Amino acid sequence: MSKYIVVPAAAALVWLLVVQGTYRSVEKIFLLASAFYVSYIVAGLLAHPDWKAAAVATISRRRTSGSGTMGNVFVVIGLVGTTIAPWMQFYLQASIVEKGVTLRQYRASRWDVILGCLFTDVVAWFIIVACAATLYANGRTSIADAADAAQALRPLAGEYAYLLFAAGLFNASLFAASILPISTSYAVCEGLGFESGLDKKFHEAPVFYWLYHRADRRRRRRPARPAISRSCTSFWCHKSSTASCCRSCSCSCCCLPNDRELMGEQVNSRGFNIVAWMTVIVMIVLTLAMLVTNR
Repeated sequence: MSKYIVVPAAAALVWLLVVQGTYRSVEKIFLLASAFYVSYIVAGLLAHPDWKAAAVATISRRRTSGSGTMGNVFVVIGLVGTTIAPWMQFYLQASIVEKGVTLRQYRASRWDVILGCLFTDVVAWFIIVACAATLYANGRTSIADAADAAQALRPLAGEYAYLLFAAGLFNASLFAASILPISTSYAVCEGLGFESGLDKKFHEAPVFYWLYHRADRRRRRRPARPAISRSCTSFWCHKSSTASCCRSCSCSCCCLPNDRELMGEQVNSRGFNIVAWMTVIVMIVLTLAMLVTNR
């Protein structure tokens, strides 16, 4: 289908979902869409991989040198960078507030997050297994386009694997176009004290919805663009500046939970702070490594 039809239709769908829906309806749709990625787990099982080799490769790596070492560093940076993203933390904490989670429900909410993280890691592992058992096993060590990558789902969908793969890409695009601008609106409004939330009407949280709709105010001479457009153009941002900004946000995420004036008795424990700050330090080191490898 023509992109001139699909993109406006997708933008309208995202707008209706976020602006006209409620938090519960948005959450249910996101959960339903997430279930789509179970197809990769099924594809990995149907591909009949060498499970012993997959298990060994999970906890070890091949010895490489030269450009291969830099390639490994780049892969690690990509995996960690997409796993620990400040915008995810902003959306997560804002959603917990909007759901009205109480102190008694914190434990269940924490397990909700932990299980969600484990599910995404399991899906990612099966994506690698499916690609290794179908593409790499047949000598296809380079992926030129989406059609090549779609072959990893062939054990599940057969000749129509490309349709399943395309649906997955479309699903991920809708996720990004929905959640990224919402996270920005949540973070700005909560930081400046404005009303925010998907359960509120436009007149109840005007700043929240205007942030979602409007483009960057610095570009005053250019017409405003919808949030879905900003999500697309964000991929063109300079990698190093974006990474530096994310690391600064990570430092803030470690400092704020230790402020007793804000958190009361719910401040982070010493053990949690050690893990959190070690994670931030690793992220900073990886960011510097990325700057070095890009030269």
